[in-house]
This record gives sequence, structure tokens and C-alpha cells, in this order.
Amino acid sequence: MLELLQDPHAWAAFATLTVMEIVLGIDNIVFLSIVVARLDPEQARRARQIGLALALVFRIALLGVLSWMIGLTQPVFVILDHSVSWRDIILIAGGLFLLYKSTAEIHDQIEGETTDEAAGRKSGGSFSFIIGQIILIDMIFSVDSIITAIGMAERIEVMIAAVVVAVAVMYAASGPISDFVHRHPTIKMLALSFLLLIGLSLVADGIGFHIPRGYVYFAMAFSALVEVFNLRVRRGKRGGSPH
Repeated sequence: MLELLQDPHAWAAFATLTVMEIVLGIDNIVFLSIVVARLDPEQARRARQIGLALALVFRIALLGVLSWMIGLTQPVFVILDHSVSWRDIILIAGGLFLLYKSTAEIHDQIEGETTDEAAGRKSGGSFSFIIGQIILIDMIFSVDSIITAIGMAERIEVMIAAVVVAVAVMYAASGPISDFVHRHPTIKMLALSFLLLIGLSLVADGIGFHIPRGYVYFAMAFSALVEVFNLRVRRGKRGGSPH
């Protein structure tokens, strides 16, 4: 272990993996912010804690079965000259779920309560229903995150350390981001649009058409920045209007 701490290559791999895990964790934070918005503040805090704790557990557990994870990238069957692996199937399923969930939430923002949320309340309460959704999306994002990380570091200790630090950063950021999204409906619509793009990119990855995630992040960061400027302008106008 001491040799690992003194190895500059291990530190470089740790820094790279940590940044990558934080960036990939943006998807998770946005999804958490959206699904906990229907809960009261205390339940929302508990849901974020449970969700990010599960994200950490899933990632560390998957790192413990690296050989199985690598096997997920092996072809299972071929469709139209495209080899489909279990990873592709998981990404397609996760992408379709995000597309459905985002569309349902957008419909709810415009028209009213969605049928899936109503069903969730009838079948055991919104908190347990939301936790179930968080578990599902945590598993999908964990598989994508860890498979992406494989090969970037030779030691599993480095990978685990990077995952722990990244999830800690995600936890620190999740509360303020969730509160900000909850206070501003236009930001929530941008977040839902972001989830639509992420869902589309996951499906595209699953069918063999890779969309660099950086393009999606840049587009959404630019849109969010413009909306932040709009919020400041509207706040300034309200503050300067005569009473």
C-alpha cells in the first residue's frame, strides 16, 4: 500500500478516474433532483442519502467482480451486423426508462399528475416508489460508469478510492442542486431535457452509435448558463419595479 501511495502513476490514475466519475455522476444527480422533487424536504434528503449510498455500494460491488464486468462487453447475439452485448442491453433498457420517465415528468409539469406517479402512490407510497426508481437507475449508471473506468487504472484500490471521493462530491452537490431545481421550474424543464438527451445517448450507445457525452454536457451547461442569466435579469427587473 505504501508503494501505491508513492507511485505518481497511481495518483495520476486516481485524479483522472475521480474527475471522470464525478462527470458521469452528473446524470445521477440530475435524476435524483427530479425524482425527489415530489417529496417533502426531510424525505427528499433521506432519498438522496439512500440513492447515493446505493450508488457507492453498487460501484464498489461491481469493482469486486471486474472479470464479470468485462464479460458484459462480450457479444451475446448479432443484429444487422451489430454485435449486441449485455452492456448494450442494459444501456438500451436504461435509456428507454430515462426517456419514459423524463417524458412523463414533462407531461406532468404541463398537464398534471402522471399515471406512473399516481400508480406509485396507490402501490405502496411515493417514497418507496421513488426509492425503487433510484435503485434501478443507480444500477444502470453504475454499470456504465465502472465499465468506462476499467482499463484506466491497474489497481482496484485506486478505482475504489476514486469512486468514494466522487460519490462524496456528488453527495455534497446533490442538496444545493436539488433545491435550486425545485425552486426554478424553468431549470427543472432544462434538467428533464438533459435526462431526455442522456436517455437518447444511452440508447444510441446500446445500438452501436456513440454520442460523446461531452457534447451533451456542453449543450446543457450552455443552456443552464443562459437560463441563470435570465433568472438574474428577471430578478433585477422585479427588484427595480415600482411598488
